[in-house]
Amino acid sequence: SSLSKTRGPTKSSSGSMSGAPPSAHELSLLMQNPARIRNLTVLAHVDHGKTSLTDSLIASNGIISARLAGKLRFMDSREDEQMRCITMKSSSISLSYTPTRPQPREGGQAVEDGHPHLISVIDSPGHVDFCCEVASAVRLCDGALVLVDVVEGVRTQTIAVLRQAWVERVQPCLVLNKIDRLITDLMMEASEAYTHLVRIIEQVNATCAMFHSEQVMEEGQSQGHSLWEAQ
Repeated sequence: SSLSKTRGPTKSSSGSMSGAPPSAHELSLLMQNPARIRNLTVLAHVDHGKTSLTDSLIASNGIISARLAGKLRFMDSREDEQMRCITMKSSSISLSYTPTRPQPREGGQAVEDGHPHLISVIDSPGHVDFCCEVASAVRLCDGALVLVDVVEGVRTQTIAVLRQAWVERVQPCLVLNKIDRLITDLMMEASEAYTHLVRIIEQVNATCAMFHSEQVMEEGQSQGHSLWEAQ
């Protein structure tokens, strides 16, 4: 399965990924320098907020209004995706980003620190029926943003995408999403919300540890068979 609906490079940014559009010359330099190109994919269980997060990243680049982020579903360009409110095909978009650092003095604003980068973000499906799209996206990327809805927690497809990232040796970055629902829906106190978030992080770490244990056991069994055959 191949990635579809690729969109071209867009507005540049500083720090918060916003700012004036780059010139054609600046954009050409970014695209010709592989050291400044990063490919990231967004992975999660279905309805955990992948497309909404991508909308927010696109809004931070000034492509869409921040008020429409999460509602527009910019990456879901197919009519059936908009009607069903579900991502069915992986989609990519290029965003410009310049790292920033806060000034040392108190209350100082962030200043640019480093060279601009071209970030290719791939929004992937979350439904199990479209796992081939997820596999294609992961194989093209340097890293993955793994979203977890803090109310629903780690689900079956969360484990599946973490395993896919592990198999393809793509480093995941955990994103805890919909934290406001702990207050609005579950009516948690601050201490309860903190304990709940820690538990989710522990579940993700335990899942990754399970993959490592499986790999160690497979390597041990393989070495054991080789020694037996040699004897």
